Formats: sequence, C-alpha cells, structure tokens
Amino acid sequence: MTTTISAQRLARVFVEVADTLVDEFDLIEFLQLLASRTADLLDASPVGLLLADQRGRLEFMAASDENVKLLELFQVQNQEGPCLDAFRSGTPVVNADLTEAKARWPRFAPRAVQAGFRSVHAFPLRLRAERIGAMNVFSASVGGRLAETDVQIVQALADVASIGLLQERAIKRGELLTEQLQGALNSRITIEQAKGALAQARGISVDEAFAVIRAHARNHNLRLGEVAQAVISDPDSIAEQLR
Repeated sequence: MTTTISAQRLARVFVEVADTLVDEFDLIEFLQLLASRTADLLDASPVGLLLADQRGRLEFMAASDENVKLLELFQVQNQEGPCLDAFRSGTPVVNADLTEAKARWPRFAPRAVQAGFRSVHAFPLRLRAERIGAMNVFSASVGGRLAETDVQIVQALADVASIGLLQERAIKRGELLTEQLQGALNSRITIEQAKGALAQARGISVDEAFAVIRAHARNHNLRLGEVAQAVISDPDSIAEQLR
C-alpha cells in the first residue's frame, strides 16, 4: 500500500471534513464520511472507526464496508487488536503483519487473516493527552505498507477530526461530548437494525441498504438515526420513500 496521496485530493478531503463540522451536524454521518474518505485516499483500503463510550470502552461506530464492521466488532468484544493498542498508547500502530501477529493478538490476528486481510494500521483519535477513539486501516496484502508520509497524513486527518469533535462540542459544555457520543452509540444500534430490515425487505446487501438510508437522509436533510427509526417503526410507510 505504498500510496502517493496528491495534494489536491487531500485538500478536498480536509475541506469536506471541516465543512461537515457545523452546528447540529450528524455525528454518525461525520464518522462514516471520515472512514469512507480515508479509504478513498488509500486506494480503497478498508477502514473502521471506534469511539470510546462514557466508561472509556471502545465501541464500533463506522466502517467503509460490512466486512470490516464485523472485524471491528470482534476486536471490541475480545478487547484485543490494533485499535485497542493505538487507543491505549495514543500512538499509531503501523505496518503490522497480521500473518505474524498471533503472539501479539492471539484472537484478532487469525480472525483478520481469515477475513482476507494481511496487514493493518491503527491511528488514535486524539488531542494531546485526550483520546476519544481509534481508526483501523486494513490491507489484503502483506506488502500493504504505508509510507512514512502517508502515516503522517492519516494521523493528521484523525487528529483534525478529533479536534473538531472536541472543540466544537466539548468547549460549550464539559459533559456534552460524552453525552453526544453515547447518543451516537445508541443511534448506531438503531441504524444496524434498519440496515438489516431494509436489506431483507429489498433483497439487497447490507452495504446497499445503508447506502439507501444515507442517500435518503442526505436528500431530505434528516439524521441517519431518524431515517433508521422510521424504517424500524413503520417499514410499510417508509418503503415507498426509500427509492
């Protein structure tokens, strides 16, 4: 994964991330955007995002595809893996060869290899000593290494996202960020249920169902959680709208 990220491409991503950090912004949509754009920057390398809840425990929040979501959930359930290491230490985990990482992550490494990945990187979401989450980047190739400049770029993107989340929200009221993250975690459960319900109803994949929900939320200026709740509460009435 020796990528060369163009300055123009990178600038577009940073501007898009900054533009999303406005009043009443949708936290889950923002994190999904961060995961998707990071994956795009790294030539479609799958990306997953975890945030810390009120107890400081990492929880799954966003992923660029469903396969990574399942792996991130496994990582959280077993409290073992690169995101946990990056979050606890506050430093990136870079160019970790999953085929040789069984001693380091005895449960996570074999599961990741089984899922088709061979290397992984993890970046803390942090502002100085404060850490609020972590971001994983996976590669299907053992040679999927990140150049030092790209490591710095991805960490900078994670830092900018962290600064935005902390300053835009926590500066107004000390406990607001924690409340917001907990609310997002609750909304994430509803969204996962809605994805499954819509996928089953339409006979489409879960990723496609999520794309439909996101598109409807964007087109109608709604939060993802609101659309997801509508799908679950009254699937018949919302079915015709989600076209």
